[in-house]
Amino acid sequence: MDLPRKLALAVQKGMEEFPVVTITGPRQSGKTTLIKTQFPNFKYINLEEPKVQDFARMDPSSFLRQFPDGVILDEVQRVPELLSYIQVIVDEKKRNGQFILSGSHQFTMMRSINQSLAGRTAVFHLLPFSLSELQQSNLLIPKNLDINEFLIKGFYPRIYSSKTSSDFFYSSYFETYVERDVRELIMIKDLSLFKKFITLCAGRVGQILNKDSLARDVGISAKTVEEWLSVLEASFIIFRLQPYFENIGKRLIKSPKLYFYDVGLVCFLLGIENEKHVTTHPLRGNIFENMQVSEAIKWRFNQGKQHRFYFYRDTKDNEIDLIFSYGGKLYPIEIKSAETFRDEFLKGIRSVKDYIQLERPFVVYGGVEKQVRTEFDLVPWYGLEESLEEIC
Repeated sequence: MDLPRKLALAVQKGMEEFPVVTITGPRQSGKTTLIKTQFPNFKYINLEEPKVQDFARMDPSSFLRQFPDGVILDEVQRVPELLSYIQVIVDEKKRNGQFILSGSHQFTMMRSINQSLAGRTAVFHLLPFSLSELQQSNLLIPKNLDINEFLIKGFYPRIYSSKTSSDFFYSSYFETYVERDVRELIMIKDLSLFKKFITLCAGRVGQILNKDSLARDVGISAKTVEEWLSVLEASFIIFRLQPYFENIGKRLIKSPKLYFYDVGLVCFLLGIENEKHVTTHPLRGNIFENMQVSEAIKWRFNQGKQHRFYFYRDTKDNEIDLIFSYGGKLYPIEIKSAETFRDEFLKGIRSVKDYIQLERPFVVYGGVEKQVRTEFDLVPWYGLEESLEEIC
């Protein structure tokens, strides 16, 4: 079962405007399926296959000569030297839509691409399914489903396409990631220490990142914390949401907040195995917030755009969960997991409105009814993308 992906339209446009299209994203987010579905006439080559990889590395010119009409090169970071030869080809042919590149190691891949293909490739990020993609495919009928189910399941395609249990999927995914990707990206002697590190990161989801505290709890240096966070970012496990800065005469928190791209992995790392666990878990609100922030970023990435989302917090603990910067305006979004609206949800927005010019706010909550109120829009847990679309 191959579900339609919203990024497909942006990728198709990229092929019409650039000689090369590059798609990055976490392992098993659906990159290969998207590319094969969207471009069935292109030859598909997986550079993780040893014989193919050896040929590409030993004789790049002959290897690429096999594909005069274009080719999909999956896991291209395995043979980064190919990119210089691709540059020569696209500069000679001066034709758009020649190569489609994909890979899972953002840092390794993008460093090589920026060196060889700057200005020649459109770059896209494919994350796991969004709530709207599941709704579009009738896999999510909000009024009939418990939100806790989606917090536990997460959004990786395999969980939905093959009905793999989420616990089994994330257990295998995590072990494969640590054993394979982590070993490739960094030299690490004690993998159990890294597993402890990522588990403690899950326990800090939705919180201000304190690298010194994390270092003490894991038993490593703050420098190593930064190195390992970069590894998690490069492989699309976590991201750091930056604070919004503006000269508004108040002291602002300058550290980012820590989030995971997929909440199913967060629940797995926290030992949350069923809906009862997530309902009573002390971090349920953080996990719900993580899901909504991820949804906002997926929405922008699926358009082929930078996300432009931030959070606000000052030293008096005035906070706005999410701010969307668009067209020179700031759109505040409060995220609350409760199923019933309470007036205190607007406390953060009201506390800063005298010194930040804000547009009409959204409050995303755990309920299923959308309401347009005098001061704000109340948005159901599955409706953030639709509300953001109304802005744009």
